[in-house]
Amino acid sequence: MSTQTDTAQTRPRVDGVREAEILEATLQVLAEVGYDRLTMDAVALRGKASKATLYRRWNGKVALIIEGLQHHHQLPEEPVVDTGTLRGDLIESYCGTRGLTDKPEVAAFGAVLTAIMRDPEFAAAFRRDVIAPKLAAASAVFERAVQRGEIPPGVDIELLAPALAGIVMHRLILVGEAPTRDLVTSVIDQIILPAAAAAA
Repeated sequence: MSTQTDTAQTRPRVDGVREAEILEATLQVLAEVGYDRLTMDAVALRGKASKATLYRRWNGKVALIIEGLQHHHQLPEEPVVDTGTLRGDLIESYCGTRGLTDKPEVAAFGAVLTAIMRDPEFAAAFRRDVIAPKLAAASAVFERAVQRGEIPPGVDIELLAPALAGIVMHRLILVGEAPTRDLVTSVIDQIILPAAAAAA
């Protein structure tokens, strides 16, 4: 069964530069007004494009926002983060560009939080197209640690992989503490590493 994002991928593409500008405009509007108040009209105005252009490429705001978030996460080809230790890998992965301390990343998540809870279509697309690749990358960090013998083979990677982001974002939403390198490192040292080591 096709989804809005699947359908969008089969539609005519906008010129690469213009597409990038429209996707960036989408994230700007999203961060400013949130998911509920974002409209195709507002994105068209910010991106200096016609609404017809948007609808030729994306058939609604779910597809547009999801692709905007995917665009934001597309990094140039870089080697996999492998510092030689689980601690180093986690710090580099979560405190760099597109990590937990990246302000645009946090703003985008905050803007879609209510949509995840209220809009099943958006939630499914967001989890599949944005969160799943992040979880896969996080899982790979722990899998390398198991291969290096840093943590026991019995560690529940599926449970641990999302834990660091979950704890840091929980503090942001409920306590109001903005993600920083110090906070991420403290969570790694006090919670994630002890939990991983004690998994057996």
